[in-house]
Amino acid sequence: MNIKPFNDLKKNLKRLSSLNKEIRVAVLSDSSSQLTVNALKGYGAEFNVKYEIFEADYNQIDMQVFDAGSELYRFAPAFVIILRSTSRLMKYFYKMDHDERGNFADSQLQYLEELCATVSQRLDCAVITNNYSEINDSVFGNFGLKVMSSFAYQLKKLNMKLIDLSVNRKDLFLLDLNSMIARAGHNGSFDPKIYYAADMVYSIDFLPYLAKNINDIIFAVSGSFVKCVVLDLDNTLWGGVIGDDGTDGIQIGSLGNGKIFSELQLWLKQLKARGIILAVCSKNNDDTARQPFISHPEMELRLDDIAVFVANWENKADNIRHIQSVLNIGIDSMVFIDDNPVERALVKKEIPEIIVPDLPEDPAEYLLFLHSLNLFETASYTPNDSERTRQYQEEAKRRNVLKGFANEDAFLASLDMSSEVRAFDPFSVPRVSQLSQRSNQFNLRTIRYTEEEVKRMTGDPDYCTYSFTLKDKFGDNGLVAFVVLKKTDSETLFIENWAMSCRVLKRGMEWFTLNCIASDARLSGVRRIVGEYIPTAKNSLVKEHYPSLGFGTISENRYCLELADYRLEKIIHIKKTSTPV
Repeated sequence: MNIKPFNDLKKNLKRLSSLNKEIRVAVLSDSSSQLTVNALKGYGAEFNVKYEIFEADYNQIDMQVFDAGSELYRFAPAFVIILRSTSRLMKYFYKMDHDERGNFADSQLQYLEELCATVSQRLDCAVITNNYSEINDSVFGNFGLKVMSSFAYQLKKLNMKLIDLSVNRKDLFLLDLNSMIARAGHNGSFDPKIYYAADMVYSIDFLPYLAKNINDIIFAVSGSFVKCVVLDLDNTLWGGVIGDDGTDGIQIGSLGNGKIFSELQLWLKQLKARGIILAVCSKNNDDTARQPFISHPEMELRLDDIAVFVANWENKADNIRHIQSVLNIGIDSMVFIDDNPVERALVKKEIPEIIVPDLPEDPAEYLLFLHSLNLFETASYTPNDSERTRQYQEEAKRRNVLKGFANEDAFLASLDMSSEVRAFDPFSVPRVSQLSQRSNQFNLRTIRYTEEEVKRMTGDPDYCTYSFTLKDKFGDNGLVAFVVLKKTDSETLFIENWAMSCRVLKRGMEWFTLNCIASDARLSGVRRIVGEYIPTAKNSLVKEHYPSLGFGTISENRYCLELADYRLEKIIHIKKTSTPV
C-alpha cells in the first residue's frame, strides 16, 4: 500500500457510517487539527476501521488533561493523541528570560510527563505524542549546537529526553515526526500561507504521512501489524535473472547496481533480526533460486534467514496462500514485495488483504520508498523475537516428519515435548505482554496487557497467572501461551484471558494448559472455572474452544467447567517440567 493523497482520504469519509469496527480516539493539539482528524479518519477507513474522534478545541491541551471533569474523560478514549508543534514551542522559548533558557528542555519534559501521568491516572488508554522537528532558528547559525541556551540546542536535548521518557513509560508511544519531516523536507511539510492564515502547522500534502503514522501506532498497539515479508528474487532481491545470468552474473555486492540490492538485503536482515519473518516466493526452478543464497560470496541473506522458501512456476497468489498456511498467520499481516507490476496486480486481485507496495521503476529508489511506508510498526520488542525464523524453520522440519507417521498421535509422542509452567515473573512479563498484543487468532477475549498491567497481576491475590513454554526434540519455542484467571468468589475462577501462539496448534497444548489449571484449582478448593469467548474479526479459530474442552454452556459465548465432573480423556504427550503455580 502506498501513501494515499489527502483528497483520496477525504473521499473515504463518506464510508464511515458503513464501518462496524470502532476505535475511540481523542486528539489534543496546540494548533488547528481539523484536517489532521479528517486524514486520520480517512486512513482508518482504508482498513475498515471507524475512528470515533473527540477533537479538543484549539490549544486546549491543559484544560482537557488537568480538569478531571473535562470532555476528554467523559469521552473515555482508548488512545489520546497529544500534538505539539515546534512553532509554538519556539514562541514559548523566545518569551523566556535568557537566564532560564538553559532549563527549557527539562521544564518541557516535566510538563509532558505530568500530562501523561494525569491521563494515565484517569483513563485506561495509550498516549501518543510527537517529537519535534529540529528546526535551527539561525539565531546562532551552526554554532547554536554549542550554545546551551540556544533554541537549537534545547530542542535536540528535549527530543533525546522524550525518547527516555517513552522508554520508561510503557503507555507512552512516540510519533517520530522529526524523521517524517526530515524525509519530506521542511518546505514539503510546512506551508507558510496556511500557517499564518489558519494556524495549521502542516501542509495538506504532509497530512497523509502524519495520519498514516498515527494510524500505524494505533493498529500496532491494538495488535494489528506486519509479521512477514514475502520476497520475489529476480530484479527484487538481486539485479538480473538468475536462470539466464547465472550466479556469477547477477548484480549484488559493493559495486554499481549491486550495491542497491546489497543494501536492501542488509535492511531485510535487520527486519529478520527484529522478528519479522522472511519468505521467498519466486517463479524459478527451486535449485536455481537457492544457489545464490548458498554460493554467492556477496549475498547478505542466506537460506538460514528464510523461514519458508517457495520457488516454482505456479501462480504466485497460490504460493503465498501456501506460505501463509505454513506460517499460520493472518494474510493481512503479510507484505509482498515484487518488482513486476503484473505479478503485483495478480496478487492484489486474488488476495486483497495482503499489503502490496507498488515499487518504483528504478531499483535505486526501492529502499527509500519502503522506508517511507513505515510498514513494520510495532508496539513491543523482546530479544526473543530474533528467534522467530529459527522457530518456523523447526516447524517445517516437524511437518516433514509428520508425513512419515500413520497417525498424529504417534507423531506427537515422538516429539518428546515438555513445558515449563510458571506464574508470571520478571522474566516472563515482557513476553506475556507481547503475546497479548501480538496474538489475534488464539485469543479468547483479546485483552491487550501492558507490561505494567502484567506486573500488577503478579502481586494481586485476586489473580492466578500461568505462563507456558514448549520445547521438543527439534527446538525450543519459548513462551507460547498464558492464562489469566480472576477469583470471583471462593469457589469460582474466571478466565480473564487465554492466549496462545498459533505456531504450537495441534500439539495438545490447550488440553495440557487446562489440565494444569484444573489440577491447581482443585487443590485450592475451587469448584468451577468460567470462560468467555469474545468474537473478533480474527479469532473465529477459538469459537468452539471451550465446548471442545468439555465446558458447558451458560449463555451465548460464556461457559463453565465443573471441576467435580472434569476427567482427562485425551492423551497428552507434553511433560510438565516445573512445580505447580
